[in-house]
Amino acid sequence: MYEVDKLEQKKKSARTMRVLGTLLEGSGKYFAVCILLGLLLTVVEMIAPQVIRVTVDSVIDSQPMDLPAWALRWVESLGGVAFLRANMWFIALILALAGLVAALLRYGANMFNAKAGETLVKTARDRLFHHIECLPWKWHAEHPTGDIIQRCTSDVERIKNFFQEQFISVFQIIVRIILALTLMTLMNAKLSIVAWVIAPIIVLYSVLFHNKIRARFTECDENEGVLSTIAQENLTGVRVVRAFGREKFERDRFEAQNNKYTECWISLTRTLSDFWAVGDFTSCLQILLVVVLGTVSCVNGNLTAGEFVSFSLYNTMLIGPVRRLGRIISEMSKAGVSIDRLGEVLEAETEQDAPNAAEAPMDKDITFENVSFHYGEDGPDVLENVSFTVPAGKSFGILGGTGSGKSSLLLLLCRLYAPTEGKITVGGVDIADMPARYVRENVGVVLQEPFLFSRSVQENIGICGASDAEIRAAAVTACVDGDITRFSQGYDTMVGERGVSLSGGQKQRVAIARMLTKKTPVIVFDDSLSAVDTETDEKIRSALDRDLGGATTIIISHRITTLLDCDNILVLEKGRVSQLGSPKELLAQPGIFRKIYDMQMSIGEEEGA
Repeated sequence: MYEVDKLEQKKKSARTMRVLGTLLEGSGKYFAVCILLGLLLTVVEMIAPQVIRVTVDSVIDSQPMDLPAWALRWVESLGGVAFLRANMWFIALILALAGLVAALLRYGANMFNAKAGETLVKTARDRLFHHIECLPWKWHAEHPTGDIIQRCTSDVERIKNFFQEQFISVFQIIVRIILALTLMTLMNAKLSIVAWVIAPIIVLYSVLFHNKIRARFTECDENEGVLSTIAQENLTGVRVVRAFGREKFERDRFEAQNNKYTECWISLTRTLSDFWAVGDFTSCLQILLVVVLGTVSCVNGNLTAGEFVSFSLYNTMLIGPVRRLGRIISEMSKAGVSIDRLGEVLEAETEQDAPNAAEAPMDKDITFENVSFHYGEDGPDVLENVSFTVPAGKSFGILGGTGSGKSSLLLLLCRLYAPTEGKITVGGVDIADMPARYVRENVGVVLQEPFLFSRSVQENIGICGASDAEIRAAAVTACVDGDITRFSQGYDTMVGERGVSLSGGQKQRVAIARMLTKKTPVIVFDDSLSAVDTETDEKIRSALDRDLGGATTIIISHRITTLLDCDNILVLEKGRVSQLGSPKELLAQPGIFRKIYDMQMSIGEEEGA
């Protein structure tokens, strides 16, 4: 068990390093310069307490100058202690120059830090977006959009903040601690024991809090993802929510998740408060001990006044970095969670084509050969041993009830999923041996619930680069040109998010027009005329028959009248082929098709009466 955990930890660490390597591409050099400037800044900041020590002990008092040989020679060349006593402004000038150099170094470090942070964000989001675009449909189906967005925004921002505010400080803090402790030890070894003992204690309890903070933050991050998903669903589906009077239900649902998210953060804040309270007490104890023991040493003559002032300054300079080191350890927990979440995305396996994948003509017969399919590894079969052929250039209808597997056929044909068993061929060539991109480029699809971008009608129809004339012609064929021209802004009308400003029938027809501009040899309508009336349905089908130019057409519909003009119709029942034949043949035999036909025709007659 221990060996398994150790192996998993190694794999996790390796993934973390790979993710960091990816994120730091382009920004690493800026962070490196920032770290270098920070180290120089630390060294410069250590000068001031030494200048003050010498000034108090040797210039104001009469203690011998305790300086390196090169510094003593320089002071003697100026005129020695007498010169400094007569020209105190010179000491102030040295401190001012040190402050100026420190300010310039800090400015440079901040500039490179900002450049590094923004470069990291850009690189991370570009890589994430590109990778997500290449992930299979199955991955997208398993991950809520809100959670994906959170990873690309909040998690990336959190990692950036860690590197900008915490990581680059590590090197500066370590150097500061080493220099401060060394100088304090040289001045008074006994008094420095206080710092040597308490500083590790602060780091130790920070490590102990690390796992607890990480667990709390992981819970917060996961609940934030759920909250984002709920908010996105309601904002994009606001029309459905209001149409069904679900406002109170959705408000309560959001409020419940928001309460859960808030409670997680309160718990995290409580843990962090405990962490900082211990840190504050320990730091104050260290300062108090140094002041008390330093005062006693001064009174006993074991420590000069200048050394005491300088020692106290170094101790104060030490407290901040030690506490920051503890904070970095706690913030590392949060950043680690975000890095893991990004790693889950970046390490997810992208869609891969067969090694010998090659393009083949798509204007040929489409054949499903003993195709079975189920979602998930242990899911029930949605399709079971389905076999049929769609002749090239013909129209082919698919009829079936809810859950019969109609839409699954579409997903398989577009290579969004792969058959569990069997194969799908076009002209005898398995589509699994073709590039997925090529297959999708040659299969035009119109869904029952089409997705429209938050752009103009013109842009939505012409998304594949169609000309104005082609856009207009496609709209005429889809019987939506009249609706568009009646809009106040015509084809420049913005459709809103997901086409919210259009009716269901208008969205479907705009989607049909968009598909027509693609001019693919295979066209699939997945119940895409369900939101239009029967008369408009007939007009669209007549226009399509006239303008499709010999394309292979597959129509999935629950409306019998939509399928009656098809050359052949497949009837599915519980994932199996129930009937297959021409409309005339199916009407002449008992079965599901005849049953649905009689039922829909009788309803139509009643409505007509």
